[in-house]
Amino acid sequence: MKVLLVFPAMPNSGRVPVAPPVLEYLGALTVRAMTDVRLELFDANTSRFDVDIVDADLVGISVITATSTWAYAAADALRARGIQVVLGGIHPTALPDEAAGHADAVVVGEAESVWAQVLEDAKAGVLEQFYRGERLSLDNLPMPLFGALKGSYRFRTVFTARGCPYACTFCSVRRFFGDTVRFRPINQVVAEIQACPGAVYFNGDDNIWGADVDRSIELFRQLAEHARRPWYGFGDLRSVQGPRGDELIAAAKDSGLFSVWVGWEGEQERLGQYHASAKQGGDREAAIRRLKAAGIDVVLFVVLGSREDSLAQFEGVVRLADRLDVGVHPVLLTPFPGTELYEQYSQWLLPDAGWDRYTGSSAVFEHPDPALTPRAREEAFYRSSLALLSLSRIFGHALRIPLTGFPTAHALSVMKALPVRRAMRSAFREWQQRDRGPSGA
Repeated sequence: MKVLLVFPAMPNSGRVPVAPPVLEYLGALTVRAMTDVRLELFDANTSRFDVDIVDADLVGISVITATSTWAYAAADALRARGIQVVLGGIHPTALPDEAAGHADAVVVGEAESVWAQVLEDAKAGVLEQFYRGERLSLDNLPMPLFGALKGSYRFRTVFTARGCPYACTFCSVRRFFGDTVRFRPINQVVAEIQACPGAVYFNGDDNIWGADVDRSIELFRQLAEHARRPWYGFGDLRSVQGPRGDELIAAAKDSGLFSVWVGWEGEQERLGQYHASAKQGGDREAAIRRLKAAGIDVVLFVVLGSREDSLAQFEGVVRLADRLDVGVHPVLLTPFPGTELYEQYSQWLLPDAGWDRYTGSSAVFEHPDPALTPRAREEAFYRSSLALLSLSRIFGHALRIPLTGFPTAHALSVMKALPVRRAMRSAFREWQQRDRGPSGA
């Protein structure tokens, strides 16, 4: 059987050169389940996807909310040609009935427990409408098919755990992967990183160290001994303030961690509205100072544009970056389907805002301040983001990283920021050219 696995095109052309991990990993699951399969992996962000020349018996498309518009259109065209289509991922899991209108089958939840059955049923031409995956242990997962995906990528992604105990209302991780964290065996993580191509990798865990500090320290020690190379990832601030905080930071640094992205979310008094206080700890600024002193670069994710925010919050992110001397990555608050925030904001969602605007850079709900139109919030977002990504800030920030991180953190801070700058500038140009219509005026 011929199987094509597709990662959809993002709504704008601005992208960071990270290989979509779902393709290489789902490809490995496919080969494990069907050894004689003829498999192709395709990233629609690097090459044009031409539905008319697809030669496959089954096409699997992994979908997030922002790519669902593209995925649905491609799926409809493929099915019109008689090709079976399976949709899966976070968006189809949140809205399975919607996805079912564009697919022969929908995988709801994690794929490991059902993917072999999907392939078998597709081969027999008896696909069911829904396959509901179980949350299994993460032992003995297949090695991703490194090298099977064509394209030029600077970073690969690995994961060592799934799930999140925190209850941030805007995040879909807990509802998709569960609030109990499951871990991969450390030796299997080390083996994957040893095999991972490229000089730098990204840890795709929702929290690189927060779920089990003891396990994280042991993982980092094993990586330092057997698979040391530069890496970055997302982490909370609470864990590094604990009794083993200094040991945790030192072990992570020894393993190659050069940059950590943390969810700052917003001003201290606003954390409660997102239920985001738990992951911050008692003194989050002190935590940042400890990370920086170790030579680990810090980038803060700040959520902007809620119904309680004003333009002051947009203007404040640049001052925040200067005050703490950190990178700051703003995102517009986006109520993704399947989250508590989506339920809270449902009455204010813009009826003409398609899923392709759910990117974190578009305003998709009404604001009580008539001056803060969608266009006004989006322009403020882009102005703040581009100010933070100016060349003088990127290079100036890198030069101020403590010498304890030299030279890796300094060089890679710039190497990581420049693709983000290019992507943001490209997205801004597309935004300027877009016909917004009366609802965005």
